Amino acid sequence: MDISIGTPKALPRGLLRSDATQRLLAFAALIVLIIVFSLASPNFLQFNNIIGILLATAVNGVLALGVTFVIITGGIDLSIGTVMTFSAVMTGVFITFWQLPIPIGLIGGIATGAFAGFINGTIIAKMKIPPFIATLGMMYVAKGLSLVISNLKPIYFNDTPGFREIVMGSALGSVFPEVEVLQIPNAVFFLFGAALIASFILGRTILGRYTFALGSNEEATRLSGVNVDRWKIAVYTLGGVFAGLGGVMMASRLNSAQPALGQGYELDAIAAVVIGGTSLSGGEGTIMGTIIGAFVMSVLVNGLRILSVPQEWQTVVTGAIVILAVYLDILRRRKS
Repeated sequence: MDISIGTPKALPRGLLRSDATQRLLAFAALIVLIIVFSLASPNFLQFNNIIGILLATAVNGVLALGVTFVIITGGIDLSIGTVMTFSAVMTGVFITFWQLPIPIGLIGGIATGAFAGFINGTIIAKMKIPPFIATLGMMYVAKGLSLVISNLKPIYFNDTPGFREIVMGSALGSVFPEVEVLQIPNAVFFLFGAALIASFILGRTILGRYTFALGSNEEATRLSGVNVDRWKIAVYTLGGVFAGLGGVMMASRLNSAQPALGQGYELDAIAAVVIGGTSLSGGEGTIMGTIIGAFVMSVLVNGLRILSVPQEWQTVVTGAIVILAVYLDILRRRKS
């Protein structure tokens, strides 16, 4: 399946071309970054470093998939980072405290994220609170609940055999243990599997159609007889599902639920979505672009780290790139 699916046929042809141009620019930027960093450091293309990039992209990419739907509607979700953490903590509670089977605990963690997203959507749709404020509030609520439930301490899965291997194991590598290049962590397959599902939802379902409709013209969508509130709640709930999946993946990767982790992940996810061509004005975006944007972020941070660029300057560069991406979006929408 082509994961670039996601732009409805109803959009103006000029806008379709500009959307494709943005994805092409993001992909070209990714290639340039890879070439520059590989020439600057022989360690960049080492197998272990590539695996590190893939792992860094996995969680951020999954979070960005959920944010893509939200931003296409013209909204924003600042809570996905702490909801991810809350989902990880609840996964720890289900599996280690309540002694539930691992599959049930994983479903419970994802359901936690979905419930947080449902609350976000309900507050925004029914109480008419702006998405920025509603999700900002949820960000603090999820952060506080994570600390309270965990009693300010990490929840470890050391007594749960096989939990870490869910994400850090390699199903492909176990089949071909002698081939190093195939020792790819399962987290990477989670990311691309989630991307395929997100692409199908965005491009081939009624939820995807109304996601674009809400972002293009919410009032016209309402006047056409669509229950805007219901579909808006569905979009934020879906965003919460991806945040919950990110939390489960993070818990498995660290083999623990870290209650103080999470804040700041929402900015990386939003940056990946914007770099990938999803417009902050709503009504436009693709899953392919989001995945490219997530890899641009990971490669950029990894390359700067390899070159021993200080953390504070890494943040400056990332911020500048996000501003540039938004400015390019403004320019191409003016042309369209």
